Amino acid sequence: MDNKDNIVVNPSFKPSFFENVGVKLFHLVNKLVPWHKLPGFIGAINLGALRIELRAQNLHDGYSTAAPQGTATSDPIEDQRYLHARHSDGKFNSVELPRMGCTGIRFGRNFPRTYTQRPTEEELWTPNPRMISEKFMKRKDDGGFIPATTLNLLAAAWIQFQTHDWFNHERADTDFDIPLPPGDTWPHGNMLLRHSKPDDTLDPSDVACPGYKNTNTSWWDASQIYGSEEAVTEALRNKHPDGKLELSPDDNGKPAFLPRDIDGNVQTGFGDNWWIGIELLHTLFVLEHNAICDMFRKAYPDWSGDHIFDKARLVNSALMAKIHTVEWTPAILAHPALQVAMSANWWGLAGEKLTKLLGRISKTSEVISGIPGSGVDHSGVPFSLTEEFVSVYRMHSLIPDNIAFFDINEDGRHKLTIPVEQTLFAKAREPLLKSGGGVSFADAFYSFGVNYPGAITNFNYPNFLRNLPTPDGQVKDMGTVDILRDRERGVPRYCQFRRLLRLPPPKTFEELTGGNLPLAKELSDAYNGNIELVDTLVGSHSEPLPKGFGFSETAFRVFILMASRRLKSDRFIAGQWNEETYTKEGLKWVQYSGMKDVLIRHFPDLKPVLGKSKNAFAPWEMLRGSRSYSGVETSAPGK
Repeated sequence: MDNKDNIVVNPSFKPSFFENVGVKLFHLVNKLVPWHKLPGFIGAINLGALRIELRAQNLHDGYSTAAPQGTATSDPIEDQRYLHARHSDGKFNSVELPRMGCTGIRFGRNFPRTYTQRPTEEELWTPNPRMISEKFMKRKDDGGFIPATTLNLLAAAWIQFQTHDWFNHERADTDFDIPLPPGDTWPHGNMLLRHSKPDDTLDPSDVACPGYKNTNTSWWDASQIYGSEEAVTEALRNKHPDGKLELSPDDNGKPAFLPRDIDGNVQTGFGDNWWIGIELLHTLFVLEHNAICDMFRKAYPDWSGDHIFDKARLVNSALMAKIHTVEWTPAILAHPALQVAMSANWWGLAGEKLTKLLGRISKTSEVISGIPGSGVDHSGVPFSLTEEFVSVYRMHSLIPDNIAFFDINEDGRHKLTIPVEQTLFAKAREPLLKSGGGVSFADAFYSFGVNYPGAITNFNYPNFLRNLPTPDGQVKDMGTVDILRDRERGVPRYCQFRRLLRLPPPKTFEELTGGNLPLAKELSDAYNGNIELVDTLVGSHSEPLPKGFGFSETAFRVFILMASRRLKSDRFIAGQWNEETYTKEGLKWVQYSGMKDVLIRHFPDLKPVLGKSKNAFAPWEMLRGSRSYSGVETSAPGK
């Protein structure tokens, strides 16, 4: 493992002269004042300079050549429909590189492949990943839940809903037999876990640093709803004449529930890792898709069902991207600089009001008028999501042990409390049925709005996720899985991760924990006194957070880069952001809707309480009956 503090990489993106000046200027400033302690607007400019440097240093292809991305000759657009519509496989987002970002293309890297190589057996198991899970993931049995009091449970469900759109690794047919540390209490005999399946060796460099395929599309295309294959999309659509997606009727005959197969498995684009939070959001955005279809049918009565579907998918996908950018992110990173920066990602420094009034002031500047419509730019590297991006979105500690449900039509009266593990997989919608609790969708969304998620920190994985039977027949400790997956896929350990992002690595465990001496000792004991062995996830959970942050600054550096890259590389957001592609009505739907609008559109009972909330992912104002409830620990809003 390379311990040098200064690592030189070959940049693939060349900043302009003025951009380089800005980067160097803020290097000097940050020696005295870190970006997050600057005034909000200046801090946002500082973040812009950091992003320029990250684009130059931290984008690397998962392939040795661009050949796997295809060409206009090898993969021509045979159906002109896809010039103005998304292909479910993710193809043709780029006409020049038609397979870029599509299903089955490798994850990229944020670090050179020299630093992301396959681990040796000793590196894979040192220290024992199950031991690390037991020491640093396990939530204490009595009062161990650590709430994130600036967020609500909807924020936790949302990020899983989004990651199901973005990435999924192929699994091999062979297993890890994870060694258990002495005295371990794992009750299921051997602890087995499927290997990640490496891609074929296409270049000698793939031997030392295997590539792994993404079985989802990498684009922000709502593939979790629509599927990452055209055949899946067609099956979900059922060729509805108005372009709608299928919903099953509720007890009153109103379309309300996602369809199931005869075994009770949900029929949707991505149905893995299912629980009630995902059930709610999938249902909400299927309803939103169908409402957009109704709008288009009214505006364009002569359109075919296919045409309506294509436009509705574009609008629905763009709306999710906008919600994530300007609502979810400022909720979990509640810092003044982020409020400015994330709004600017979408609206530019011109701001929302001026952009709505006049449109783009600058044709090409993402700084002035935002990324949508600013022009596609891949920063010199074919677009993909990265293994390190997957790593920093390991957020299982957001999940609480229990959910308290309230009746929104009875002044928020407490209705019932259910352990989350009783809402997993095929049981996800049971609380929404009369036979399982009679919680309405409006009740459920309100309840998610006033329950807290867990904080992203040590000692906060729910214990049911550390003993989780899954539909594939395995039993998983997700703490062990998270540690082992990063090691298996060559994600550098914490200190090296920071060096490669040009962040100073801590020299001692006390420095890592910001002076938390008991935690520093526990880390030192677990990692045999070698700070270079600390896993990135554990280190990120241990470091002090900037004010308002819901996760670490180390993870945030990857986020700065990839959050804007997903928008800037997408032809349907950075490129064809126009009425020809979206229609006038479609663009207006995206630009004038937010999460609160979507919720109220489909569940009007939420309007009185949501109208008082500034951000749908922050704790909602509680009704009187909810405020009087003081139940279990996970019902922290009632405390």
